Amino acid sequence: MSVSSDRKPTEKYTEKRDKKYDLRSCRQMQQWNIVECNWLRALLLIASDILGLGIAWKISLSFNQGFSPLPPELNWGEFLGLTGLFWAFAAVIVSGFAYHNFYRGESQWRNYVKQAQFISSVYLSSLVISYFYNPAVDAPRSLFLPAWLGSIFLIIGLRLLFTLLFDQFPIARTHTPVFIIAPSDRLSYLANIVAKRTGYKVVGVLVSSLANSSHSMQEIINSGAREVIAEGLPETQLASQLYWQLRNAGIGLRLVPSSLMLLHRRGTPEIFASIPMIRIESSLLANWEYIFKRCLDFIAAFIGLIFLSPVFIAIAIAIKASSRGSVFYTQDRIGLQGQSFRMWKFRSMFMDADLRQVELEHLNKSSDGVMFKIERDPRIIPIGAFLRFTSLDELPQLFNVLFGQMSLVGPRPLPVRDVARFTSWHHTRHLVMPGITGLWQISGRSDLDTIDDVAKLDLFYIDRWSLNFDLEILIETIRLVLFGKGAY
Repeated sequence: MSVSSDRKPTEKYTEKRDKKYDLRSCRQMQQWNIVECNWLRALLLIASDILGLGIAWKISLSFNQGFSPLPPELNWGEFLGLTGLFWAFAAVIVSGFAYHNFYRGESQWRNYVKQAQFISSVYLSSLVISYFYNPAVDAPRSLFLPAWLGSIFLIIGLRLLFTLLFDQFPIARTHTPVFIIAPSDRLSYLANIVAKRTGYKVVGVLVSSLANSSHSMQEIINSGAREVIAEGLPETQLASQLYWQLRNAGIGLRLVPSSLMLLHRRGTPEIFASIPMIRIESSLLANWEYIFKRCLDFIAAFIGLIFLSPVFIAIAIAIKASSRGSVFYTQDRIGLQGQSFRMWKFRSMFMDADLRQVELEHLNKSSDGVMFKIERDPRIIPIGAFLRFTSLDELPQLFNVLFGQMSLVGPRPLPVRDVARFTSWHHTRHLVMPGITGLWQISGRSDLDTIDDVAKLDLFYIDRWSLNFDLEILIETIRLVLFGKGAY
C-alpha cells in the first residue's frame, strides 16, 4: 500500500490540467478488467433470468392449451421449444435488466422490488402496444396473466437462490485494488477495516483535504486502483470534480455517507429560489409500505411457528438431554422508544449464566466494553454451541414478533446492561421496532468491535429503510446462518 506524498505533479499531468476541457469529456480509453466486472456472475444471472422466464411460459402455455390458442398474428414460430413471442419478451426483459444495471451493479442486482416492477411494466406495456397496433389482436388472458405473475415469481425466486449460493464460492470474490481518501485520523481505521472484511486490496491512501490537489488524480491512477473509497471530502471545492475525473478514468467511487447524505437519495433535485436544493416529499403510499411490512411480519411469524414446530420439539428435547433447567431463556431487552420487554430464546447456557457474567467481564472481547461477548464461553451447555453457531436459539423470537414487540428485520434489541452504557446518539436506534435480524447481523455479527460500529449500521438502516432493503437483509441472514459465519 502506498501513501501519497507532497511531491510535485508530473509535467505530463500538469499539461493536461492546464488545457481547457469539459469536465464530463472522457479523454482516455477506459480499461475494464473482466474479473472486476464479474462477467461470470452476469452470465449466470442472465441464464437464470431466461430459465425463470422459460419455465413460467412453459407452464402458462400448457395451461393455455385448454382455453384459447395464440392468435395467428402473435404466433411467431418456435425456437428451442418456446414461441417466438416468449423470445421477444425475454429480449426486452434481459435488455432492460442490463440497462438498469441488474447484472453488474453491486447493489442493483439485488434490487428485487425494482426488478419485479420492471417485469410488470414490460407485460403491461405489451398490452398497450398491442392495443394501439391492432385492437383486434389480443393475447389470451389464460396465457398472459400466468406468464406475467410466473415470470416475477420465478425470476426473483431464482435470483434469491443465486444470492444465497454465489457469494460462497471464491470465484465470486474479486480482489479489487482500492484507494482510500479520508481525514488523517480515519485513514488507518478505514484501510484496516476494508482489508479485514472484504476481498479488496488497499493500494494507496490520501488525506481528504488534498483530494482536489493537482496531483491527487494522478496518484490514484498510478496506484492501479479500480475503486476509490472517500470520506470527508471538502464541500466547497466540491467532490464533483473528483467524481468526473474518476468516471472518465473508469474508476468506481464509494462515499462513506453521513445521515444527511443518505436522505438525499429520497429526494428530488430541483432549483428553488435560484438555489440548488433537494426536495423530500412524503409519499401517499409510505405508510402503507410500513403497514405491509408489519403484516408480513405477523404472517411470516405465524407460518414459521407452524412449520418449524417439529424443529422446536427436537431442540427442546436436545436441551433437556444436555442440561437441567428450562427449555426457554427470557431476558429483558430494550426495544421501541426505550421500552423494556421480555425477549425469548432457546436456552444455550447453564441456568446460572447471568450470575456468572460478572466474573467473566475481564474476558469481554468488545473493545469499548458496552456489549458483552466472549469466545468459548464456559457457561454454554453442550448443545448450546450448535444452537448459537446455527442461530437456532433465536427462533423463539417469532413469538415476540407475533406479540408485536419485534419485527423480522430491525436493530437488534440489547440487554439493559448494555443500553445503560450508551451515549445519547446511540439511542436513535430505539426509534424503530427492533428485529430478529438486522444490518448488524449481516455486516460482521460478532466481529464488530464497538457499539459505535453497531449504531452506525443501525442509523444507516433507519435512513435507507425500504421493503427491498428488508428482503436483502433476510436473504443475507439466511446465507450467513446456513454457513455459520461470524457467530459464537
